[in-house]
Amino acid sequence: MQQFEFKLNGEFIELNQLLKMVGVCDSGGAGKVLVAEGVVSVDGHVELRKTCKIRAGSVVTLGDVRITVLA
Repeated sequence: MQQFEFKLNGEFIELNQLLKMVGVCDSGGAGKVLVAEGVVSVDGHVELRKTCKIRAGSVVTLGDVRITVLA
């Protein structure tokens, strides 16, 4: 499993942008497609909102990728 830690610069980051920032996909649009396909989970629950606000303490998973969001 690939594990990433992402440090927030603000209060939150949109889910599709987080996927782009850690390199899971090439663009925010590609991130939206992944979310729409139902393959992305936030804190253990499938997330279908492409611009869901991800805050510190959240864990995002996609296949064998795990992203921990830090403050």
